[in-house]
Amino acid sequence: MAKPVVPEEARRRRRPTKNGAVLSEQLIIETALRMLREHGSAGLTVRRLGTALGADPSTLYRYFSGIDDLTLAIGDVLVGRAVAGWKSTGDWRADLRELGLRIHAAYLGHPQAAVLTASRVSGRAHEVAADETILGVLRTAGFTDADAVRIYQAFIDQTLAFAALDAASLALPAAAREADEEVWRATYARLPATTHPHIAATAHLLVARMNHSAYPTALDMLLDSASAQLGSTARTTKPPRSA
Repeated sequence: MAKPVVPEEARRRRRPTKNGAVLSEQLIIETALRMLREHGSAGLTVRRLGTALGADPSTLYRYFSGIDDLTLAIGDVLVGRAVAGWKSTGDWRADLRELGLRIHAAYLGHPQAAVLTASRVSGRAHEVAADETILGVLRTAGFTDADAVRIYQAFIDQTLAFAALDAASLALPAAAREADEEVWRATYARLPATTHPHIAATAHLLVARMNHSAYPTALDMLLDSASAQLGSTARTTKPPRSA
């Protein structure tokens, strides 16, 4: 059974650990991020975290109920880093585009953590604040509540799905990733037009594009659709001219 989590101020360790650090949620999360980067998700255990922090593993339960709770906290920190310093320009499309690119980049900055957290919903402070911001951008732009929620879902799911996909590639061993990238040049670019006319005709474009994330393109397509929807709504709701 998971142990209850007590408030931060009540559980803060006053004495430094063997490494000379004072434990905190932030220190544990930063250490976990480093362990994920160096060892992957299989290397993230309470025992190994305790060793890395120079603390008894049981001490971690004063901050998190378990590894899954820590995982949710890590995801929330990544979202927080993405939106830190962001300011609205008043242009809803530009604002959403920047938010999407920021979230995607924040996850790719920690690929192992992204694979572990991109599909999770934490309900923590940074995640909630980001969702409030995105919905606010859409509602302020003039979208109906139903359209704002529909577009928000597509926007955030697309962003996190690409983050997970692209992070999974980055998390591969270097040799495996390079082998995957070489397939476009070694296989697709050499297919003859007699058997694969469409691939052969576009091979040079495939080689140039397919080893790069499609997220910016997909994001622009989503925003194009949302913009067209907003324009259509504005036209149908515009009051008729008086005679």
